Amino acid sequence: MLPSNSSMVRSAARLLRTWRPGCVWCPCRNISLKPGGSRPKTLPQRYLGQPSPFTHPHLIKHGEVTPGLTQTEFELRRLRLASLIEAQADRLGPSASSSTHVVVLLSHPTRYMTNDIPYPFHQNQDFLYLSGILEPDSALVLYGTGRPDQAILFVPRRDPSRELWDGPRSGKDGAAALTGIERVHCTEELGLVLKSLKGTVLWYDSSLPAHPRLHQAHVGPLLDEGPMPHSLRPLVHSLRAVKSSAEVALMQEAGHISAQAFRRTMAMCRGDVDEAVIFAKFDFENRIHGANFLAYPPVVAGGNRANTLHYINNNQIIKDGEMVLLDGGCEYFGYVSDITRTWPVNGKFSPAQAELYEAVLEVQRSCLSMCSPGVSLDHIYSSMLALLGRQLRRLGVVKASSSEADVLKAARRYCPHHIGHYLGMDVHDTPELSRSQPLQPGMAITIEPGLYIAEDNDQVPKRFRGLGIRIEDDVVIRDEGGALILSSDAPKTIADVEKACAQR
Repeated sequence: MLPSNSSMVRSAARLLRTWRPGCVWCPCRNISLKPGGSRPKTLPQRYLGQPSPFTHPHLIKHGEVTPGLTQTEFELRRLRLASLIEAQADRLGPSASSSTHVVVLLSHPTRYMTNDIPYPFHQNQDFLYLSGILEPDSALVLYGTGRPDQAILFVPRRDPSRELWDGPRSGKDGAAALTGIERVHCTEELGLVLKSLKGTVLWYDSSLPAHPRLHQAHVGPLLDEGPMPHSLRPLVHSLRAVKSSAEVALMQEAGHISAQAFRRTMAMCRGDVDEAVIFAKFDFENRIHGANFLAYPPVVAGGNRANTLHYINNNQIIKDGEMVLLDGGCEYFGYVSDITRTWPVNGKFSPAQAELYEAVLEVQRSCLSMCSPGVSLDHIYSSMLALLGRQLRRLGVVKASSSEADVLKAARRYCPHHIGHYLGMDVHDTPELSRSQPLQPGMAITIEPGLYIAEDNDQVPKRFRGLGIRIEDDVVIRDEGGALILSSDAPKTIADVEKACAQR
């Protein structure tokens, strides 16, 4: 039986130790990697299938695979995964420790919106996390006896006829030089190489293959001949959950870009204003200040539409005197932000708006203060419900004589979502991880309480009807000094929001 997610995350956290200056240490087998310790290959003096230090020196430094992340970082990720697998070998049976373990990760394919018009490509995050490769139709294989610490990369063959239409490909030489992985094959050789490795323990997620065509052509035959594979996703997600300092730096930049976009979007608002205009302004401000694109379709919900939690039509007029709830964020070189602010489009909170807003803000501040090692998201959620219940009683939304059970029931009704989720390479990151497990230093989460009161709800004071408010920040758990709030630059207090709105 495999260990629980929480034990795997604890193991992943231990694997992030720093041994001595300039070296990163991996406890299994006393592995130490020193940046620059291996002889780097010379990058081809041409465009690759992704930015390189030669073609994009304004984005990526020498030694980096993707902006901000070095070859050493990616190699350590692969070694940490090998260590997790090695630690589980004994639990898989007496022969697993001496068996050949093979790990297979596939990239995403190019997806098409119609005929030959592709969607913007977005890589499989688990594959990207371990390889740094941004091209479609690629694969990563790790293998070894008891410990799969040898890497083989597979990338599309260079093809001038396809590159004429789709753009340059890295090819074997470019991928090897960029990633530091020495053994690189063309993708069509994947099946032959897998067969030659003669693996007896396979780690692969076959239920929902990331790349159906590569799965069918190259991995499927291996599955037909051998034992059932072990799921890889929980192990990779346990590693992804604990961020390195380089990952935190990328998330800080994503948070800063989106926070400034909120500030500038607030300053643009007037009543009446089209939700589509706010959407366009927010998108523009993120991209013009360095974001690659928005992390997800934003919620731009005016008035009562804020009570539809995933409202993304963003096509209605917000009337003077109404509030807008904007839930949005950006992606910055593989890492995302996810922030929500609610404000009056005319720049001034009405007394009822301010009263409900302050209630949510007080709860959010209390929940932020709980973000520390050892506390779980589920615990913070339970605390949020109790705090919201007190606010609802104080506001007269529930009767003062209501029982505690009825107050909690009301809190769940008026805030029907969780307090938050994990954050990182994806918005709802590492879904394999339970929200009941204790938070650890390096984990990134969101804290996002809200109150949603529909306009047709005649059970509440009339002044609150049609108001929907959510306040969301991005948080990194730290050992000391309290949580790091990545979105702290986004105006949040009533005074700061009104000040931002006044900056015409």
